Amino acid sequence: MTKTEVQKSLALRISTITILTAITTVFTLAVRIPVAPTRGYINLGDVAIYFSAFAFGPFTAFITGGLGTSLADILGGFAQWAPITLLAHGFQGFVIGLIVGMAVQKREKLDRVEAADFLMGNFSWQVIVRLVLAFVGGTVVMAGGYLLAETFIVGFGAALVELPGNVLQNVAGIIGGVPLTIALKKAYPPIGGLRW
Repeated sequence: MTKTEVQKSLALRISTITILTAITTVFTLAVRIPVAPTRGYINLGDVAIYFSAFAFGPFTAFITGGLGTSLADILGGFAQWAPITLLAHGFQGFVIGLIVGMAVQKREKLDRVEAADFLMGNFSWQVIVRLVLAFVGGTVVMAGGYLLAETFIVGFGAALVELPGNVLQNVAGIIGGVPLTIALKKAYPPIGGLRW
């Protein structure tokens, strides 16, 4: 790869991460359902996080998931939660992208398909198992992270009230993230080359 190609690739990656961070922020701010005991809120930011993890990989999802949701906290008047949100949603995206990425790498070694091509509609039982594992991993990291942090801040009882909402956010994330990824990959197949 020449120096110019590397610079173009880096510029494309930076601009993609910037756009995905903005999209994650908008998804997080668009619908906010307050949770009184924790003074937090339930949102649709996980749709963007799952999408980023599926389409672009663990590192992109870590950056865009963490930054996008924490920016939404700051802009939405919940700045006190921004550091916790940065870590909880950042690692959520990383784990989801890592689990799905393992399936991509395994498939590439077997039949040399384009990265993330399995999300184009090839829903074999192995793909479904990976998606379920990604959902479970992402849910445990995000919901567990908030539960732990909120226990120290507002107490275990109040933190427990928000747990079902955090699980529901992940359900919405995978339900929205999968078709969004499939639609993007069908509209623009080269997107598979931007996994990071």
